[in-house]
Amino acid sequence: MSPPHSPFTRFVHSESFAGLLLVCTALIAFVWANSPWRDVYFAWQHTHLALSLGNARLDLSLEHWVNDGLMAVFFLLVGLEIKRELLIGELASRRRASLAVAGALGGMLVPAALYAALNAGGPGAPGWGVPMATDIAFALGILALLGPRVPLGLKVFLTALAIVDDLGAVLVIALFYTSGLKLTFLALAALTWGLALYAGWRGAFSLKLYGVLGVLLWFFVLQSGLHATIAGVLLAFAIPIRQPTSAGYLASLAEAAKPGRGELVGARLRDLEDLLERAQSPLHRLEHALHPFVTFLVLPVFALANAGVPVSAGGFGVVSLGVLLGLIVGKPLGVVGGAWLAVRSGVAALPRQVGWGHMVGAGLLAGIGFTMSLFVANLAFGDGSLLTQAKLGVLLASVLAGMLGAGWLLLTSRRTLPGGESASIP
Repeated sequence: MSPPHSPFTRFVHSESFAGLLLVCTALIAFVWANSPWRDVYFAWQHTHLALSLGNARLDLSLEHWVNDGLMAVFFLLVGLEIKRELLIGELASRRRASLAVAGALGGMLVPAALYAALNAGGPGAPGWGVPMATDIAFALGILALLGPRVPLGLKVFLTALAIVDDLGAVLVIALFYTSGLKLTFLALAALTWGLALYAGWRGAFSLKLYGVLGVLLWFFVLQSGLHATIAGVLLAFAIPIRQPTSAGYLASLAEAAKPGRGELVGARLRDLEDLLERAQSPLHRLEHALHPFVTFLVLPVFALANAGVPVSAGGFGVVSLGVLLGLIVGKPLGVVGGAWLAVRSGVAALPRQVGWGHMVGAGLLAGIGFTMSLFVANLAFGDGSLLTQAKLGVLLASVLAGMLGAGWLLLTSRRTLPGGESASIP
């Protein structure tokens, strides 16, 4: 069991609150879109906001500002988490990474195949990427509600699984949900990213520098035809994770800590605070700064803008059924099947105190695809009845996956061993 105030425990608690906040905002959007005030809901979505700088002008609807702008910040945070986990986190261990990668690959391929089998050759065919994603905030929120009944190793596995899943979703968006490319802006984006990579390689620790480069990169990617959110992930991989040089840092800290006259105490304290903050790597500083912003603003606003599904407009169709089967049936089959193959082949092992019954529960919870699935649905269908069907399938599947996953884990964790450890269904 991890210490009560370990970084991972604090992360799980934060994600559980994020899940609760998402549930509330999604419910508000759904009720609003099906209420007598539905016209107000759709009117604010399509209200345009323009920004001008000299001759350059960017005119987007509020819905597009949310999905292309705010969500780029979300993808920046996702990219930072992926880089951290790959270098120093759970994915840095080959056996743990192998289990998460195998489970995530199965959890992406099987749902996509089920959806494609139902919608092949039809108008809903482009939506095969919708049931591939996992919403980490919802999934970890449910695990947190189950408390000590669930082994910590299962939470670690599900976190790593969701991170690999997010990386897969980013690749799918970049490769398959991209419009015609504009080579001039693509070259400018590549040049800007190259500058960011060079700054990171040279050890530039100023977040303001990466902020300026990030805004430019976002604009060029948006204009190039790639989805603008890809800029967030690209920028994340440029931001360094190493800390400042220890010798220079310690010398500065010692100088700032020297006793001085009373009127200088306040200034010295500010110097010490600044030095202690700079002791962290730029990646950690940015990740910590973005996490509350994404939790309390970006994701709730995204849910409010995208979860408003007017049930009467499109109804439940073959697209909804494909998404539902992909997330409810395909996810657990793919996650457990991929993990079983990895363990069977000897390249991975189950986490401590985690049995296959727990893994089935994790597979069911992985079917909660809310944030990323809604995002891919917007890219696949644009506006219209097919988008409504896809969103309805995502919402229904996410609710069912959460209920089934929580119920299954309660059953598998009910019995306890003499030492107090949870016993799982083999």
